[in-house]
Amino acid sequence: MEKIASFQVDHLRLKPGIYVSRQDKFGDTVLTTFDLRFKEPNKEPVIDVPALHTLEHLGATFLRSHKDWADRVVYFGPMGCRTGFYLILEGKLSSSDALPLVREMADWIIAFDGAIPGAAPAECGNWKEQNLDIAQWETKRYAAMLKDPSPENLNYPA
Repeated sequence: MEKIASFQVDHLRLKPGIYVSRQDKFGDTVLTTFDLRFKEPNKEPVIDVPALHTLEHLGATFLRSHKDWADRVVYFGPMGCRTGFYLILEGKLSSSDALPLVREMADWIIAFDGAIPGAAPAECGNWKEQNLDIAQWETKRYAAMLKDPSPENLNYPA
C-alpha cells in the first residue's frame, strides 16, 4: 500500500499551526482539509480526552453556526493522536484564508460560558466526559500562536 500524505509529514519538525493537509476535488467542488495542530507532536503532552471532547463540541457548534462559513463547513473533529483537529471546508483555500475563521473560533471558545452544547445523554454517546477549563486553557495556548503566526506555523515542514 502507498503511504498516505499525512504520514509523509515530518512530525518531528511539525510545530503548532494551521496547515493545508490536502485538497480533494469532487466534480467542480474542492474540499480543503486543514490540520489545526494545537500541540508539537512527540514533544508535548497530548490534549486530554475530556478537553478534546469539549473542544470538539464547541468548535463544531461555532463553525456550523457561523454566519459566513456555516454552509462551507464539512467537518470538524479531533485527530486520533490528540495533538489537534481536522477542519474540512468547501473551496480551494489556503491556511491564510482559514486563519481569521480559526482565530474567531478560538476567541469564542476562550470566552464561552455556560452549558456545553450537545453534552446531554440524548445528544452524545459520552456526554459526561467534558472539561471546559482545560479546553479553554489549551485554546489560549493555540490562540497565542494564531495572533502572529510565522511561515512555519502555516506551511508543513519541507
